[in-house]
Amino acid sequence: MQQNPVGRATVTALGFGAAPIGNLYRSIDDETAYAAIAAAWDGGVRYFDTAPHYGLGLSERRLGAALAGRPRSDYTISTKVGRLLVPNTAPTGSDLSSGGFAVPDDLTRVLDYTRDGVLRSLEASLTRLGTDRIDIVYVHDPDDHLDQAINETIPALIELRDQGVVGAVGAGMNFTAPLLRIVTETDVDVVMLAGRWTLADRSGAPLLTACAERGVAVVAAAPFNSGLLASPHPADGAYFNYGPASPDVLGHARDLAAVCDRHGVELPHAAMQFPGRHPAVASVVAGMRTATQAEGNVRWATGGLPDELWAALESLDAGRPASLREA
Repeated sequence: MQQNPVGRATVTALGFGAAPIGNLYRSIDDETAYAAIAAAWDGGVRYFDTAPHYGLGLSERRLGAALAGRPRSDYTISTKVGRLLVPNTAPTGSDLSSGGFAVPDDLTRVLDYTRDGVLRSLEASLTRLGTDRIDIVYVHDPDDHLDQAINETIPALIELRDQGVVGAVGAGMNFTAPLLRIVTETDVDVVMLAGRWTLADRSGAPLLTACAERGVAVVAAAPFNSGLLASPHPADGAYFNYGPASPDVLGHARDLAAVCDRHGVELPHAAMQFPGRHPAVASVVAGMRTATQAEGNVRWATGGLPDELWAALESLDAGRPASLREA
């Protein structure tokens, strides 16, 4: 699988999104998680993205255990800072209602974007992952702490990068405007943009243009927009960006599926490949819960698609009302 540079690290064109193996929304056992990672590896995936947030550390622990027997130089790990895990003084028994993960809530998250928080977070991640280094570090969702992220968190990470402790520094968010500010005001190597550069939502276009101009890599996450584009024919009640899709968004997804049908292509195949067609995008990261999902993602990421399909999809998007084009 093609590998692309991100700072002093490299990423494969398809990356393994490790939130699902942290029991996102529902529980899976260790064997299922390990099988998903193994299937992705067998398909050529060598970039694995995780975070302390995912399952209160479970994702990092499972990922580290699954990769432990493989040469460390053969793969890239990214994790995130901004949420410290500390003992929960008032556990309820489950993290589902507060964090979205089906794990015991014996720990809780504390937002911390300070320099000390960065160091403590990375030290804990190294322990959970069982590794001696993190290749790429993202500031995780500094939505309401953007000034601090720009003035304190990212400089702390850049210091670690300059010391050779980490290979690349970036920020990961669901929103374009704050990432634009980070790209223009700091010396990051990469941004992770979730759900805003997809077949259904192209609102990340200004950010990608800015990144291309400045030599900042883009990792496009959530290519299926929370499931809307994950099946050949979007069903009633399909989710889009963590909530039920509006009638307009669902209708557009079905129009996209119809175009794909006319070209003998499944919608998720096109959805997986669309983000990587932009020259700024180094990797597309998709969540993988099972071996079957991983195998499907690899198949969609690597299988060729006809040029005529892309022309037809672009024509459909161009004819969409401006108010709906950036869903």
